[in-house]
Amino acid sequence: MSTFVLVPGAWHGGWVFEAVVPLLERAGHTAHALTLTGLRPDDDAATVAGANLDTHADDVVDLLDRADITDATLVGHSYGGMVIAAAADRAGGRVSRVVHLDGYVPDDGDSCWSSTTEAYRQAFVTGAADTGYAVRPPERDGRDARRRPHPLASLLQTIQLTGEFAKVPRREFVYCSGWEGTPFAELRNRLEADPRWQVHVLPTAHNAMREDPEGVAKLLND
Repeated sequence: MSTFVLVPGAWHGGWVFEAVVPLLERAGHTAHALTLTGLRPDDDAATVAGANLDTHADDVVDLLDRADITDATLVGHSYGGMVIAAAADRAGGRVSRVVHLDGYVPDDGDSCWSSTTEAYRQAFVTGAADTGYAVRPPERDGRDARRRPHPLASLLQTIQLTGEFAKVPRREFVYCSGWEGTPFAELRNRLEADPRWQVHVLPTAHNAMREDPEGVAKLLND
């Protein structure tokens, strides 16, 4: 059985996986759904302002330490793909599988800012105008009301990879094909041509774990 660490994307917390966790547990797995620093309801302004990509990678590694996890599957949705790459790189061989669920797959020196589209970069700038350090969630109908402002520094900081992330034995990318404006089409094409990666396709919108939790759990179980 596997131990999953589920990392949400920008503006979200561990609750976004609330329909997936029981499905994984029913199959006999252990699942930890993280809420990253700066996204927790009781985080103060200083905590939000000080949180960056390193902070979030450390959140994952700290969980591996606390729970004594030595064989983890890291699942990162959207921005969470940046986090699991950074965490796997510094986890000392304790990660055996990464799953980038419609999530960024960075090279050394990339950031979420450099990896996304101009439309998303503009959304980051506009969303941070109120505070200068936290990006408010985009105003779109049907979005999770629990979303919180996301630490801007985590979207801007470049990732520093030593090469350990590239040594993770099993690396997978899940492309969600059912939404317009995806920043991941070019990434999908690149990874499909890379024998070191396995690419899956889900016909859902970006938040697949809400739209099709059974499909996500089945993919992770497989």
